[in-house]
Amino acid sequence: MSIGKHIGFDEEVHPPYLDTDYKSTLLRAPTKPLLIQKESLSQTTGPLFNDYSLGALDHDLTKNSVKEGEPIGERIVVHGKVTNEKGHPIPNTLIEIWQANSAGRYVHKVDQHNAPLDPNFLGTGRCLTDKMGNYKFYTIKPGAYPWGNHHNAWRPAHIHLSLFGTAISSRLITQMYFPNDPLFPFDPIFNAVPPKGRELLISDFDLNVTEPDFALGYRFDIVLRGHKATPFENQ
Repeated sequence: MSIGKHIGFDEEVHPPYLDTDYKSTLLRAPTKPLLIQKESLSQTTGPLFNDYSLGALDHDLTKNSVKEGEPIGERIVVHGKVTNEKGHPIPNTLIEIWQANSAGRYVHKVDQHNAPLDPNFLGTGRCLTDKMGNYKFYTIKPGAYPWGNHHNAWRPAHIHLSLFGTAISSRLITQMYFPNDPLFPFDPIFNAVPPKGRELLISDFDLNVTEPDFALGYRFDIVLRGHKATPFENQ
């Protein structure tokens, strides 16, 4: 879930705090008008990750938790560019991702979905954008999974992303979906996002980054804040 929305967010792009079809929002959406506070210096000048130390395989989920063999599933490359509302690249910013495995199960005690865990896949990774704002992850395409929101409810395949940008005020937590997923029309979380914003959450297949005999490529560009900002996750 998002930690909040910044001043001036586009209501035609971002989901509401409360959406009756997404049952969890009934319990956690604010019931009173939000109070907008002035941004402090600490909120507009950090965090900074220039000296942040990452492991060599932190960005490669196909290798960063291998114990006894390769993880099961379709290998993919996810890449893109992180920019601000003016289109300027955001370098040296931390991106963290987490996801279900190819069978649609998370490595988390709360997830008791009757699907197998993969001993060679943890489903988490992180990287820093380069000086031009570019990022790249290697991972396994996640599977759809059931959830208890309504009868026969299934979540489309997706990857969660967390970004800090250049300041706390540009903090973003969102989800990346895959093209032409047949579950889109039935998913309250995806459909809580207004039509104008939904296309901003769907990656594009990218043959140029696809690696022969190894992994299919997907591009997912991210905009922090402003008119064309990537939508936050629904509360």
